[in-house]
Amino acid sequence: MKVLVTGITGFAGSHLTDYLLTIPGVEISGILRWRSRTENIEHFMDKVRLVECDLRDASSVRDTIDELRPDRIFHLAAQSFVPTSWTAPTESLVTNIIGQLNIFEAVKKLGIKPRIQLACSSEQYGMVYENELPIRETNPLRPLSPYAVSKVGQDALGYQYWMSFQIPIVRTRGFNHEGPRRGPVFVCSDFARQVADIEKGRKPPVIRVGNLDARRDFTDVRDIVRAYWLSLEKGEMGEVYNLCSGKDWTIRAMLDMLLSMSNVKVKVEQDPARMRPSDVPVLLGDASKFHKQTGWKPEIPFEQTLRDLLEYWRAR
Repeated sequence: MKVLVTGITGFAGSHLTDYLLTIPGVEISGILRWRSRTENIEHFMDKVRLVECDLRDASSVRDTIDELRPDRIFHLAAQSFVPTSWTAPTESLVTNIIGQLNIFEAVKKLGIKPRIQLACSSEQYGMVYENELPIRETNPLRPLSPYAVSKVGQDALGYQYWMSFQIPIVRTRGFNHEGPRRGPVFVCSDFARQVADIEKGRKPPVIRVGNLDARRDFTDVRDIVRAYWLSLEKGEMGEVYNLCSGKDWTIRAMLDMLLSMSNVKVKVEQDPARMRPSDVPVLLGDASKFHKQTGWKPEIPFEQTLRDLLEYWRAR
């Protein structure tokens, strides 16, 4: 089976590849750009095929997919940092929506029908009210950032290309996922790196934070990528599935747990630069639809996720 991973150099893409390498008979290719950082994939670069391709260039995408002829595509490449979408909204929309459109158009014009998993996002739900919790796939989408809007666009395109052209697509709405290799701009990783820097005396014992009252549903990335695989193995084509733990944590509680893993005494200070123009107050999901379809459920406790993340930054 030929599998293509877009965004292979990223956080989820590298963990998905780690998982795919444990499955017999899977031949893995990954898309990267000439300027992609490769530290996440150096441990398996000799086991996969890497192809240079810019998803925003339709001819580049078509040529790449024609050359590889994958049986399955895991589409994880994206501009995935919410705050960046405020400062560079055009880049977020073009990269996420047009990049995905180019994949769809390529497989359509080539006359092939690989199964495609789309890594959509819980950020699409946006403004969720307490009486709507936990969030199911039928909840209204009220996006609160340009990033979330781009993910709504990706989701809708996936549904449309399945309905219009029967391209076998599964949409997964992943809630927050964390673990080793998470980029330092994301909240859990940001806090873990600050703790590691304080422990090593590289910065004063002050942790700068944004909104600590937001509530998020956290899952380990290694459980999430297993779900990605199952979505194409056992998921129903054309469907959409939440991927989440079903438990929410305030950002403050997450920070407290991280601090409990260290002996350093720190002061917590709010940083106005870390506050968003509009923030999603709560994301608490219901993954029962996906569990019923595939049997998947998270296995790694959040405490272990945070501990592994902190050890990752300590090692770096």
